[in-house]
Formats: sequence, structure tokens, C-alpha cells
Amino acid sequence: MKSLLEEVRRVEQEAELLIRPEELEAALDLMATEISHRLGDTTPIILCIMTGGLVTCGKLLTRLHFPLQLDYLHVSRYRNQTAGSDDIAWLGKRPEHLAGRHILIVDDILDEGYTMQAIVAFCRQAGAASVSTSVLLDKASARKTAITPDFCAFTIPDRYVFGYGMDYKSFLRNAAGIYAVSR
Repeated sequence: MKSLLEEVRRVEQEAELLIRPEELEAALDLMATEISHRLGDTTPIILCIMTGGLVTCGKLLTRLHFPLQLDYLHVSRYRNQTAGSDDIAWLGKRPEHLAGRHILIVDDILDEGYTMQAIVAFCRQAGAASVSTSVLLDKASARKTAITPDFCAFTIPDRYVFGYGMDYKSFLRNAAGIYAVSR
């Protein structure tokens, strides 16, 4: 554990700040306005994707001023690593009340797209009336699927990032900005 903590501290010290906290907050305001405009009269279920989507979802919820319900999915391709595996692990319960409902999936980042694609398919198979996706960051250049987010705050380059809910080996989710690991 000591060597991992030393690595984490080194990564944090050498990281490049990509997006400042005030930029993130302003972008979340804009996303909330767009979401409100498009989904405000649908009484959606917000599905927070754990654990990375927790910060984005929490910050969005306080900006959405319409009736909604909140639930979560806990899935992972990374499992505390810096590269995703080929399979998606469903780590928690799966919501059972999605039929006929409008769903907004909220996650931290969309990169290759495999996880989001699987979650959208799950919601559609459960009979959702509509499924929309929202991410803080879109790493479009890394995409290996055809999925694109309906709502997005920033498009970023294909770099490993942490902060605002995103982690480096399960640490640094609490960093106030978005940081890229040094190359």
C-alpha cells in the first residue's frame, strides 16, 4: 500500500490541470439548463453510474428544478486499474422500475463507450420510454462504439484524467479540477 500511495502522490504532483473548478461549475450550469429544457416535463429517473458519476450527478441534481427520481447502477470495466477490461462487471443491484419511464444516465466520462452502450441497452431492454445520456467529459477520440452523449460539459483529448469523481487507481476522485496524468 505504501508504494501505491507514493505513486498516487507522484501522479497528483506531476499532473496537468486541464479544467479548473470554476469552468466545471459553469459547464454544469449549462448542462442543467439543457437537461431541464429537454427532459423537465418527463419526470425522469436519473441513473447515477457509480462510482465515477457520483460527483457529476450530485452537482447536476441540485441544478435540476423539476420532479425526478434518482437511482443508480454500479458497473465497472476498470476495477481500480488504468485500463478497462473486455467485460463489464455489474457490481450492484439493477433497477427494476424502468419500464415506460424516461431515463437520464449520468456518468463522469465517456471514452471507448462500451460501458455506456451496455447501460443504454439494459435500460431499453427494461422497457424505458426513452434513454438519454449525460457525461461531464467526452473523450470522443478514444471512442470504439457508435454511442455519443446527449449532454456533455467538455470534450477532452485522449489522456488519462482524474478529479471530480474520476479516479487514479481508486484515489484522487476528490480533486477539485480535471487533471491529466503526465505523459
